[in-house]
Amino acid sequence: MANILDVSTEDNLQYQFFPISSGSVQFKVRTANDAHVALTMGPQESDPMYEVMIGGWGNTKSVIRKNKTKPDKVEIETPNIVNGGEFRGFWVRWDGGVVSAGREGEAIPFISWTDPEPFPVGFVGVCTGWGATGSWKIEEGAEFDTPDKLEYRFGPVAAGSLELNYRGPHNCHVCLTSGPAEVDPMYEIILGGWENTQSVIRYCRQKPDKVTVPTPGLMNANEFRRFIIEWKCGRLAVRDGTTGQVIMEWVDPAPFPVTHFGVRTGYGARGNWRILHFARAGAASQQLPPPPSAPTAAALFSAPPGYPSSAPVGGGLVWVDAYAGNVPPGAVVGGQDCSGEPLYVARAPHEGATLPGKLVGSHGCAYVPWGGQEHGKPEYQVLVGGPVNWVPTSGSNIPPGSFPGGETEDGEPLFVGRVNHEGSITTGKVQQSHGVCYISFGGQELGFPEYEVLTS
Repeated sequence: MANILDVSTEDNLQYQFFPISSGSVQFKVRTANDAHVALTMGPQESDPMYEVMIGGWGNTKSVIRKNKTKPDKVEIETPNIVNGGEFRGFWVRWDGGVVSAGREGEAIPFISWTDPEPFPVGFVGVCTGWGATGSWKIEEGAEFDTPDKLEYRFGPVAAGSLELNYRGPHNCHVCLTSGPAEVDPMYEIILGGWENTQSVIRYCRQKPDKVTVPTPGLMNANEFRRFIIEWKCGRLAVRDGTTGQVIMEWVDPAPFPVTHFGVRTGYGARGNWRILHFARAGAASQQLPPPPSAPTAAALFSAPPGYPSSAPVGGGLVWVDAYAGNVPPGAVVGGQDCSGEPLYVARAPHEGATLPGKLVGSHGCAYVPWGGQEHGKPEYQVLVGGPVNWVPTSGSNIPPGSFPGGETEDGEPLFVGRVNHEGSITTGKVQQSHGVCYISFGGQELGFPEYEVLTS
């Protein structure tokens, strides 16, 4: 678990701030009314800011407010939700603009709002007021139990991945759905089933299972086991959260939009869960040892006269630091995912190189191609400004004015390119000596001899 922070708040509506590294915070608070939680970019009250007010108006209702302005974004009746004589547990989560709060042990929030213009949250503040003092115990992450009962408990997802820790003897069941209920279509992932001997991927509760793999001893009743579940363009993958190794995967030929997850245990098993910030799931792949570098492709074309091997940076383009899926104003749109989500031009360091790639905001990270694999990066730079043009080319032909977006570990310039692949327009890196544009897609690094290159 994360470190626990004990805080006392006076009856003065002055927030006490502390930094946060994930997209959720869990806490217990003892107060008669008005437990206020602020989410900000810095350690002070300044716009932009979300406020989640629990047990306000004499402990009768709760609201979500942005930038201290009224009307409140959402308001619900919550009589006696907090108590001045005992600690009550809650969690607050923010993912891809979805701000929500729930009770400890409950996956479904009691209040939620989607911000059309989200901002990166770096700090959490707590305070009490309106006649109330408070005692707080604050920690990151949310933990809850599931009984020996085959009923899913649901929560929202705002990204293409879910990171979880499970402690139980067997039968860790996770479903992915388009709503907070067991409705078709639905993916089911059963980890450590059949008395902790095998794991499966199931579609719409139908047999035969889409994937079955032996996983003896996968679960442990005495320790948490970490897993990452990813879904993207129909590819469903389950990874070991410690090593990043793929346990099983399946490609759905007719994928559906996933908006919720559910968890349960059964068949004689009780489980304890920690559901972590969804956007952090891609970090596991960074722990893998680096694979061999991608093979060199023969150049299909020689550079014609007048085409330089590198080009100076031009126009009004700059690289801006960002993280956790945040998109700076003026970001250059490079294409779109197969789901229709816009993809932005981004880059990130990896193994001594600076690699152009793509930012997928809903995934909470940028992706860069290297060594035959797709690598998720929660911290990255986004290309901002313009104007830009995309020029069709092929092989090693780098047009004049092409924008250098990075360099290999050996110092070779890399340019920003994009290709049309499986219903997506995906940005990546152009390596002139290889004569291809590499993109990251479905966990892999793919090379294309025909592509478009960004010019300024």
